[in-house]
Amino acid sequence: MSQSALKAKTMAMRSGRSRTGLQALPILAAALTALLAGCAQRDSITVGAIPDDYRTNHPIVIAEKNQKIDLPVGAGDRGMTGSQRDTLLGFLDGYDKSAAPTLTIQVPSGSANEVAATAAGRDFARLAVAAGIKRDRIVVVSYQAGSSEASAPVRVSYIAVRAQTDKCGRWPDDLVETSENKHYADFGCSYQNNLAAQMANPNDLLGPRKQTTIDAERRGQVIDDYRKVPLAVPPVSQEVDY
Repeated sequence: MSQSALKAKTMAMRSGRSRTGLQALPILAAALTALLAGCAQRDSITVGAIPDDYRTNHPIVIAEKNQKIDLPVGAGDRGMTGSQRDTLLGFLDGYDKSAAPTLTIQVPSGSANEVAATAAGRDFARLAVAAGIKRDRIVVVSYQAGSSEASAPVRVSYIAVRAQTDKCGRWPDDLVETSENKHYADFGCSYQNNLAAQMANPNDLLGPRKQTTIDAERRGQVIDDYRKVPLAVPPVSQEVDY
Protein backbone atom coordinates (compact mmCIF):
# COMPACT_ATOMS: atom_id res chain seq x y z
CA MET A 1 0.00 0.00 0.00
CA SER A 2 1.33 3.37 -0.97
CA GLN A 3 2.00 6.10 1.55
CA SER A 4 -0.85 8.25 0.20
CA ALA A 5 -3.37 5.42 0.49
CA LEU A 6 -2.25 4.63 4.05
CA LYS A 7 -2.63 8.26 5.03
CA ALA A 8 -6.16 8.41 3.58
CA LYS A 9 -7.21 5.28 5.46
CA THR A 10 -5.91 6.67 8.78
CA MET A 11 -7.81 9.92 8.27
CA ALA A 12 -11.01 7.96 7.59
CA MET A 13 -10.66 5.92 10.77
CA ARG A 14 -10.12 9.04 12.86
CA SER A 15 -13.15 10.67 11.32
CA GLY A 16 -15.33 7.63 12.13
CA ARG A 17 -14.20 7.61 15.76
CA SER A 18 -15.02 11.30 16.13
CA ARG A 19 -18.53 10.77 14.75
CA THR A 20 -19.06 7.83 17.18
CA GLY A 21 -18.00 9.97 20.16
CA LEU A 22 -20.31 12.78 19.13
CA GLN A 23 -23.22 10.35 18.78
CA ALA A 24 -22.58 8.94 22.31
CA LEU A 25 -22.70 12.35 24.03
CA PRO A 26 -26.51 12.80 23.73
CA ILE A 27 -27.05 9.29 25.12
CA LEU A 28 -24.86 9.98 28.15
CA ALA A 29 -26.59 13.31 28.74
CA ALA A 30 -30.02 11.66 28.61
CA ALA A 31 -28.95 8.96 31.08
CA LEU A 32 -27.56 11.57 33.49
CA THR A 33 -30.79 13.59 33.27
CA ALA A 34 -32.85 10.50 34.08
CA LEU A 35 -30.73 9.73 37.13
CA LEU A 36 -31.10 13.27 38.45
CA ALA A 37 -34.85 13.19 37.86
CA GLY A 38 -35.11 9.94 39.81
CA CYS A 39 -33.33 11.51 42.78
CA ALA A 40 -35.64 14.50 42.68
CA GLN A 41 -38.76 12.29 42.73
CA ARG A 42 -37.55 10.40 45.81
CA ASP A 43 -37.67 13.55 47.91
CA SER A 44 -41.34 14.13 47.09
CA ILE A 45 -42.49 10.66 48.19
CA THR A 46 -44.03 10.44 51.70
CA VAL A 47 -43.95 7.03 53.32
CA GLY A 48 -46.66 6.32 55.91
CA ALA A 49 -45.73 4.49 59.12
CA ILE A 50 -47.82 2.33 61.44
CA PRO A 51 -47.92 3.77 65.01
CA ASP A 52 -45.75 1.68 67.30
CA ASP A 53 -45.58 3.91 70.38
CA TYR A 54 -46.82 2.69 73.77
CA ARG A 55 -48.31 6.14 74.40
CA THR A 56 -50.41 5.72 71.27
CA ASN A 57 -51.35 2.12 71.97
CA HIS A 58 -52.18 2.80 75.65
CA PRO A 59 -53.18 6.47 75.88
CA ILE A 60 -53.93 8.10 79.22
CA VAL A 61 -57.40 9.64 79.22
CA ILE A 62 -59.18 11.77 81.81
CA ALA A 63 -62.65 10.55 82.72
CA GLU A 64 -64.99 10.08 85.65
CA LYS A 65 -64.30 7.00 87.75
CA ASN A 66 -66.19 5.49 90.65
CA GLN A 67 -63.97 5.50 93.74
CA LYS A 68 -65.17 2.96 96.28
CA ILE A 69 -64.05 1.12 99.37
CA ASP A 70 -65.59 -1.76 101.29
CA LEU A 71 -65.31 -1.55 105.08
CA PRO A 72 -65.89 -4.91 106.82
CA VAL A 73 -68.11 -4.74 109.89
CA GLY A 74 -68.37 -7.52 112.42
CA ALA A 75 -71.74 -8.67 113.73
CA GLY A 76 -70.63 -7.88 117.27
CA ASP A 77 -69.31 -4.39 116.56
CA ARG A 78 -70.98 -1.41 118.17
CA GLY A 79 -70.30 1.53 115.96
CA MET A 80 -67.17 2.56 114.09
CA THR A 81 -63.85 1.07 115.16
CA GLY A 82 -60.48 2.82 115.18
CA SER A 83 -59.26 0.78 112.22
CA GLN A 84 -62.34 1.71 110.18
CA ARG A 85 -61.87 5.36 111.09
CA ASP A 86 -58.27 5.48 109.85
CA THR A 87 -59.13 3.61 106.66
CA LEU A 88 -62.07 5.87 105.87
CA LEU A 89 -60.09 9.05 106.50
CA GLY A 90 -57.39 7.84 104.12
CA PHE A 91 -60.04 7.12 101.50
CA LEU A 92 -61.63 10.56 101.92
CA ASP A 93 -58.29 12.28 101.27
CA GLY A 94 -58.99 11.84 97.56
CA TYR A 95 -62.39 13.54 97.82
CA ASP A 96 -62.44 16.83 95.90
CA LYS A 97 -64.25 19.30 98.15
CA SER A 98 -64.36 21.94 95.42
CA ALA A 99 -66.24 19.62 93.05
CA ALA A 100 -68.29 18.21 95.97
CA PRO A 101 -69.51 14.97 94.40
CA THR A 102 -72.12 12.87 96.19
CA LEU A 103 -70.71 10.56 98.86
CA THR A 104 -72.75 7.37 98.96
CA ILE A 105 -72.72 5.07 101.98
CA GLN A 106 -74.32 1.70 101.23
CA VAL A 107 -75.41 -0.32 104.27
CA PRO A 108 -76.20 -4.04 103.85
CA SER A 109 -79.74 -5.24 104.52
CA GLY A 110 -80.68 -8.79 105.47
CA SER A 111 -77.15 -9.78 106.47
CA ALA A 112 -75.92 -11.24 109.74
CA ASN A 113 -74.34 -7.89 110.69
CA GLU A 114 -77.24 -5.67 109.62
CA VAL A 115 -77.62 -3.96 113.01
CA ALA A 116 -73.89 -3.39 113.45
CA ALA A 117 -73.52 -2.17 109.86
CA THR A 118 -76.35 0.33 110.31
CA ALA A 119 -74.68 1.81 113.39
CA ALA A 120 -71.31 1.91 111.65
CA GLY A 121 -72.86 3.60 108.61
CA ARG A 122 -74.17 6.46 110.78
CA ASP A 123 -70.72 6.89 112.31
CA PHE A 124 -69.16 6.93 108.85
CA ALA A 125 -71.51 9.75 107.82
CA ARG A 126 -70.62 11.79 110.91
CA LEU A 127 -66.91 11.27 110.26
CA ALA A 128 -67.34 12.46 106.67
CA VAL A 129 -69.01 15.66 107.90
CA ALA A 130 -66.16 16.20 110.34
CA ALA A 131 -63.71 15.75 107.46
CA GLY A 132 -65.23 18.71 105.63
CA ILE A 133 -67.80 17.06 103.37
CA LYS A 134 -71.11 18.90 103.24
CA ARG A 135 -74.00 17.12 104.91
CA ASP A 136 -76.29 17.54 101.91
CA ARG A 137 -73.72 15.71 99.73
CA ILE A 138 -73.88 12.53 101.84
CA VAL A 139 -76.43 9.85 100.94
CA VAL A 140 -77.01 6.74 103.06
CA VAL A 141 -78.78 3.89 101.25
CA SER A 142 -79.17 0.16 101.76
CA TYR A 143 -78.47 -2.78 99.49
CA GLN A 144 -79.61 -6.38 99.64
CA ALA A 145 -76.98 -8.70 101.06
CA GLY A 146 -76.29 -11.98 99.32
CA SER A 147 -76.71 -14.18 102.38
CA SER A 148 -78.44 -13.76 105.71
CA GLU A 149 -75.83 -15.95 107.42
CA ALA A 150 -72.77 -13.96 106.37
CA SER A 151 -71.57 -10.48 107.21
CA ALA A 152 -71.53 -7.93 104.40
CA PRO A 153 -69.34 -4.80 104.24
CA VAL A 154 -70.40 -1.17 104.24
CA ARG A 155 -69.51 0.34 100.88
CA VAL A 156 -68.49 4.01 100.62
CA SER A 157 -68.13 5.53 97.15
CA TYR A 158 -68.03 8.77 95.19
CA ILE A 159 -67.42 9.85 91.60
CA ALA A 160 -64.10 11.55 90.84
CA VAL A 161 -62.22 12.68 87.75
CA ARG A 162 -59.18 10.45 87.35
CA ALA A 163 -56.49 9.79 84.80
CA GLN A 164 -56.76 6.25 83.53
CA THR A 165 -55.91 3.97 80.65
CA ASP A 166 -57.03 0.62 79.34
CA LYS A 167 -56.59 -2.64 81.25
CA CYS A 168 -53.40 -4.60 80.81
CA GLY A 169 -53.04 -8.25 79.93
CA ARG A 170 -53.76 -8.36 76.19
CA TRP A 171 -51.62 -10.99 74.45
CA PRO A 172 -53.14 -11.46 70.97
CA ASP A 173 -49.86 -12.44 69.28
CA ASP A 174 -46.92 -14.69 69.97
CA LEU A 175 -44.02 -12.79 71.56
CA VAL A 176 -41.57 -14.93 69.61
CA GLU A 177 -42.91 -13.50 66.35
CA THR A 178 -40.68 -10.43 65.93
CA SER A 179 -40.22 -10.38 62.18
CA GLU A 180 -41.81 -6.91 61.94
CA ASN A 181 -39.64 -5.56 64.81
CA LYS A 182 -42.63 -3.97 66.56
CA HIS A 183 -43.69 -3.72 70.20
CA TYR A 184 -46.03 -6.38 71.48
CA ALA A 185 -49.60 -5.36 72.31
CA ASP A 186 -49.16 -5.08 76.08
CA PHE A 187 -45.86 -3.18 75.92
CA GLY A 188 -45.93 -0.05 78.10
CA CYS A 189 -49.38 -0.71 79.56
CA SER A 190 -48.19 -1.15 83.16
CA TYR A 191 -46.06 1.99 82.92
CA GLN A 192 -49.00 4.05 81.66
CA ASN A 193 -51.27 2.71 84.41
CA ASN A 194 -48.71 3.54 87.10
CA LEU A 195 -48.22 7.04 85.71
CA ALA A 196 -51.97 7.65 85.64
CA ALA A 197 -52.34 6.41 89.23
CA GLN A 198 -49.68 8.86 90.46
CA MET A 199 -51.43 11.93 89.08
CA ALA A 200 -52.79 13.89 92.05
CA ASN A 201 -54.44 16.38 89.70
CA PRO A 202 -55.37 14.84 86.32
CA ASN A 203 -55.80 18.31 84.85
CA ASP A 204 -52.00 18.62 84.83
CA LEU A 205 -52.03 16.33 81.79
CA LEU A 206 -54.13 18.86 79.90
CA GLY A 207 -51.89 21.85 80.48
CA PRO A 208 -50.00 23.91 83.06
CA ARG A 209 -51.90 25.43 85.93
CA LYS A 210 -51.95 29.10 86.88
CA GLN A 211 -49.22 30.11 89.29
CA THR A 212 -50.46 30.35 92.86
CA THR A 213 -49.97 33.38 95.07
CA ILE A 214 -46.82 33.70 97.15
CA ASP A 215 -46.96 32.58 100.75
CA ALA A 216 -45.83 35.83 102.36
CA GLU A 217 -45.55 34.33 105.83
CA ARG A 218 -43.31 31.51 104.63
CA ARG A 219 -41.23 33.90 102.54
CA GLY A 220 -40.66 36.15 105.56
CA GLN A 221 -39.60 33.18 107.67
CA VAL A 222 -37.05 32.10 105.06
CA ILE A 223 -35.60 35.63 104.82
CA ASP A 224 -35.33 35.89 108.62
CA ASP A 225 -33.53 32.54 108.80
CA TYR A 226 -31.14 33.72 106.10
CA ARG A 227 -30.35 36.93 108.00
CA LYS A 228 -29.62 35.04 111.21
CA VAL A 229 -26.95 32.91 109.58
CA PRO A 230 -23.49 34.38 110.42
CA LEU A 231 -21.26 35.38 107.56
CA ALA A 232 -18.73 32.75 106.63
CA VAL A 233 -15.22 33.65 107.86
CA PRO A 234 -12.50 32.79 105.35
CA PRO A 235 -10.08 30.22 106.68
CA VAL A 236 -6.66 31.46 107.89
CA SER A 237 -3.84 30.17 105.75
CA GLN A 238 -1.27 28.21 107.68
CA GLU A 239 2.02 26.76 106.67
CA VAL A 240 2.60 23.12 107.35
CA ASP A 241 6.12 21.73 107.69
CA TYR A 242 6.63 18.13 106.73
